[in-house]
Amino acid sequence: MYSGSSDGEGHESSSAPRKIPPPSSMLWVRNLRRYIGTGAGLGSEALMELETKRILFDIFKEKQQKSAEAGAIPSFYKKKPEEGSISNRVQRLAKYRFLKKQSDLLLNADDLDAMWVCLRENCVIDDATGAEKGSLSIRGKRLRGERTPDWWLNPVGSALQRFSALVLNHNRLQESYRRMNYEDFCHIASVCTEQIGPKCRRFFSPSNFMKFEKDESGRIAILPFYLYVMRTVSLTQARIDMSELDEDSDGFLQSHEMEAYIRGLIPNLAQLRDMPSAFVQMYCRIAAHKFFFFCDPHRRAEFVCKVEVNFNAVWLPLAIQHGFQAEFAQWKACIKKILLSNCLQELMELHQESEEEVTDTEQAENWFSLTSAQRICDMFLALDKDMNGTLSKQELREYADGTLTDIFIERAFDEHVRRGKTGVGNAREMDFESFLDFVLALENKDTPEGLTYLFRCLDLQGRGYLTTADIHSLFRDVHQKWIEGGNYELCIEDVRDEIWDMVKPVDPLRITLSDLLGCKQGGTVASMLIDVRGFWAHDNRENLLQEEEEPEEE
Repeated sequence: MYSGSSDGEGHESSSAPRKIPPPSSMLWVRNLRRYIGTGAGLGSEALMELETKRILFDIFKEKQQKSAEAGAIPSFYKKKPEEGSISNRVQRLAKYRFLKKQSDLLLNADDLDAMWVCLRENCVIDDATGAEKGSLSIRGKRLRGERTPDWWLNPVGSALQRFSALVLNHNRLQESYRRMNYEDFCHIASVCTEQIGPKCRRFFSPSNFMKFEKDESGRIAILPFYLYVMRTVSLTQARIDMSELDEDSDGFLQSHEMEAYIRGLIPNLAQLRDMPSAFVQMYCRIAAHKFFFFCDPHRRAEFVCKVEVNFNAVWLPLAIQHGFQAEFAQWKACIKKILLSNCLQELMELHQESEEEVTDTEQAENWFSLTSAQRICDMFLALDKDMNGTLSKQELREYADGTLTDIFIERAFDEHVRRGKTGVGNAREMDFESFLDFVLALENKDTPEGLTYLFRCLDLQGRGYLTTADIHSLFRDVHQKWIEGGNYELCIEDVRDEIWDMVKPVDPLRITLSDLLGCKQGGTVASMLIDVRGFWAHDNRENLLQEEEEPEEE
């Protein structure tokens, strides 16, 4: 009886699950943790990691304590390291090594030539004729088997010039290209990787193949793909070149840094090689200003002290020495915006050596041409009657043969001539930098930057919009000059209504800058309100269009 009861109890106790103690209570676990905590038995690397962890933890606790004492507001400003300090030297060294690494990853001129040969030798021949259609040339020289010209190997902007050379001659290239399907594309990728190295592999991704237009057989032309590779390389090289000049490494170029970049390009731009050395500094200043006008329209930089710029009569057909002093802003333009702007492409057009004669008018249309730069300087010197280096309102009224209205000149001085410009009788005057802005705005009225500049002048009350009263006040001066020129009488109200019909503003009672930009006729409207010649061109637009079409028909 007792034995049966004892057996039953023993069976129940054996079937119950046993409790496993937690690991922390196990003796061997406690001993192992104690052993590791002392650092004994660990290698030098593990000890170094522990020490690093301890130091970083102490730094974190110290910063946390300081933040708690200082309050919840974080610091938004970090002082830049002083010139010559260890931090500054380390930063410069790190920047140099990073740019060197990025430069080493780029394809050089020989790599691009080798890629072009691979593309031509491993793609499909035109099925229509069975002939080779890929024999492309630049200036009469075959790309295949030809080494890249020496000027392509210049370290400053070389790849970008190489791309410009091929694009400018694109119209002369044959219209039929060799093509490749995706299988050829992958095969060429393998061949190029073997001959050039892995740095070309990124151009042969499936996503890149899908970017290009395909024919009915799913093939892409090799030339657009090659141009894509060259453009990628050229823009990357240009960015590296600009980053090297970026002293504070903030991704922006100041005026002197942009001028240094342009100065490095001059020897490799065919149309600028004969530039007189005395004019180089002034040219770089004029050329850089267009970049800042379009890439830094808000003028975010601060003003700096006065500098003196001397005009040398060597580079201009003027028998005078014309010096002036001017305060100007150290503008800062984002490097990304510079690379993506049309200004850089316009500058690179000067690389092309003209095989046909180019008229002075055509050269003057390019802001970066030597003819245009000299035209700007001649214009400023001709307007500056008293030769004090700045322009008064009376002197600026002679711009464009005096066709600009007086109210526009007044508003230009009010809005765009910086305070502190004093001339005779403490009258504010326009310096050369402000004059460049003035000319750029008038010559680029259809661009958002130019129209923004002009809209500030048109906005008489500074309210951000124009009313019918503003249009009437602005056009009154145009009407006066129109009648003085011997033209027919016109009704200001009719012109006002026509402007309203052209713009079609969202609010029927006011015209905003967005309305002018959206209507695609903002430049024409601005010309009608500030320049009697602009209104005449609009009034005679049909006759002018007919005159342009007649020579083309002949």
